[in-house]
Amino acid sequence: MHPVTSGAIGSAVTMHIGELAEKTGLSLRTIRHYDEVGLLNASARTDGGFRLYSPDDFTRLMLIRRMKPLGFTLDEMMALLKVIDTLQGGLTGSDVPEVRAELETFIAQAVERRQKLQDQLGMADEFLELLRVQ
Repeated sequence: MHPVTSGAIGSAVTMHIGELAEKTGLSLRTIRHYDEVGLLNASARTDGGFRLYSPDDFTRLMLIRRMKPLGFTLDEMMALLKVIDTLQGGLTGSDVPEVRAELETFIAQAVERRQKLQDQLGMADEFLELLRVQ
């Protein structure tokens, strides 16, 4: 990470943590925590030490945000992000099938967790209907 003084990293426009929080609906505390645990690192910092985030950081944070309701742990999120980073990095050779298999495992887990949420929503709808007929 290199210190910068403007709102740009190379040609990419950056945003401060407050703007990122507003755009993602996550709290400053949550974003800082993700930075501390290595889940999402700021692309740069200003000379004053303020975190700067790129559009790619925003995309990564939205992916993380979408994992939360499915109950993925921080460790699981880190493992999935590592798989995605590896695949996007142009992985070639004998490791490709193994990394793709890891991704398929995460997809299967996400499908299963989504189904559980859908089932819970169905039960919530039934409960609301019972209350409404009282």
